[in-house]
Parts: sequence; C-alpha cells; structure tokens
Amino acid sequence: MSSIREVAKLAGVSPATVSRVMNGTANVVPEKRERVLAAIAQTDFVPNEVARTLFKKSAKTIGLIIPSIRNPYFTQLADFLDALAEQNGYRLSLYNVGRDPEKQRAAIQMLVAANADGVIYAAETDVLHESLKSCPIPVVALDTRLSGEYAQACIYADYYQGARLAMEHLLDCGCKSIVCIKGPQQVYSARCRYEAYRDVCCERGLAEQTVTCEYDFGEGLAVTETLLERFPAVDGILACNDIVAISAYKVLHQRKIAVPQQIQLVGFDDIDLSTLLSPELTTVRQPLREMAEKAMEQLIRRDNETEMKKEFMFPVVLIQRETTKRRGTEQ
Repeated sequence: MSSIREVAKLAGVSPATVSRVMNGTANVVPEKRERVLAAIAQTDFVPNEVARTLFKKSAKTIGLIIPSIRNPYFTQLADFLDALAEQNGYRLSLYNVGRDPEKQRAAIQMLVAANADGVIYAAETDVLHESLKSCPIPVVALDTRLSGEYAQACIYADYYQGARLAMEHLLDCGCKSIVCIKGPQQVYSARCRYEAYRDVCCERGLAEQTVTCEYDFGEGLAVTETLLERFPAVDGILACNDIVAISAYKVLHQRKIAVPQQIQLVGFDDIDLSTLLSPELTTVRQPLREMAEKAMEQLIRRDNETEMKKEFMFPVVLIQRETTKRRGTEQ
C-alpha cells in the first residue's frame, strides 16, 4: 500500500496538498488537484479512514440498534434509514441486539469507539443498559418512548389510537367475541395496543380475551392454535403486529376457517407483506418512512440544541383490506 508521501512525490506536491485534496478542507488549484488524483489512481493509495475519523472526530456514521432483523418491520425501517443516511453523506451501521442489555452495551461502546455521529435506538425494551444513559453521542429513540435520561428525542406512532381504531372497526364489522394477541408487555408499543383493547372492552361491556405472543411468526403459529382452543367462539382477532396476523391467517387457513366470513383479522404496522397475503390484510398503518426521516433529521441537523429533547408522535390510520368485512357489504 502506498503512503501519502509517495503520492505527493509522484504528483510533485507536498503531503499537505494531498491531504487537502482527499479531505476537501481547502481549495487546491485544479491543475494540482488533477495531478494528485492521477497519482492516487496510479499508486492505488487508500487513505487511512481510522486516522481521518480520529482527526475529524466524526466517522460520518449513524448507528441503528434494533431488536430483530428477522422482523420485516425493522428490515423496512433499516432500508429507509440507510437511504436517508446515504443521501446526507453518512453510513448506517446496524446492530441487532434483541432485548439483551449486554448486547446494547456492546453496541453503544463500539459506536462511541468508532466516533459515530449518533445512535437511532429502536430496540423496543424497558431493560436499558446504563451505557445508553451515559452515551456521549446523541441518541434518538425511534418506535419507542424513552425518558430524557436516555434519549434526546423520541419518535413514535399513536399505538393506542391505532388499536382503538382496529377494535372499533372489528365491532363495526359485527364481531362480538374479539381476542387480542398481546405483544410482549415490556415493549412500549405492545403495552399501548393492549391498553386500547382493554379500554374498548370496558367501554363496550365485552369480556377481555387475550393471549400473549412475541413479535415472531413461529410463535404466532403456536399462539393462534392456543387461542382457538381457549376461545372457540372467537369471531375477531386483533393481532399485535402484521407478522403475527399473517401467522394467524396461516393457521386459520389450514383449519379451513374462512377469513373474513368466520373470523375477521386485523394486524398492525402495514408492512409490505400485508398486501402479498391473499386475502390482503386489514391493518393499522404507521408512517414508517416519515418517522425515519424525523429520526435522521434530529441526529444530523442539530443546528439548535433546543430542537432536541422533544417527542414526536405520528398519527396512524386503519387500512381496510380483505381480512375484514363491514356489515352490509359484499366481499
């Protein structure tokens, strides 16, 4: 590997001029700049990114901490954030930590050591490692709500209202025995969705009927089997997210239970897979792209610190498709 001095000697300039061309820190006359670029190409010189990062105190990197890369919701989120980072001259570094606080700690340590410019935390858990509180680089919570000790800004959707919309829709569709597949209750979004289900049941004089499930397709299959045995009169299912709703549909289809004629089904998130199912899934849409844009904006456009330490709650909307049918409609 060539050194910066060898490049400078070949181009007939000083090492400082080579450095200025590489870093864009000062104007270099076009003729010299062309000579430096030609010398870099000729010698296959690779700048030391670690040294450059230490000098600038910035790696132009944003860390993304998520609970599960297997969940298509977080795959879509990472895709949006990766594109946004690239548009703004940054790179996205992904950390898949589950709900393990030690993995959280290791991710934070690696990002700090690498001079990352910020962290987008979307790990959906109440079990937070202390390293997040003392993190010296900005932290923005996305798809969850953390206190100001842990995050400078929080971006999330109105999960409670989304579940209310789903429940009211199932009731409008004539459902009388609605079962809620609760997500893990240590997760903020799952708690909000269950609380809305509970409140609607209380307001309408309905019995609460619940089972608990991770945000996981395989577990959704097993939980749906349990649900059908425990609540044989079920005619409506409110699933904790789309991937669990899709697993519920698979079980219903295998048992030859018609959807929506016998059991109506609503998911949450509106992931891309929800329209690939046949029948297409009725779900609650979160504005994931807009939420990703706000999170990235809060990290890389900190012109005024007062703009940080804020909460941004995005509205949701019910998307009726084919797994539900309103009274008096043909399908």
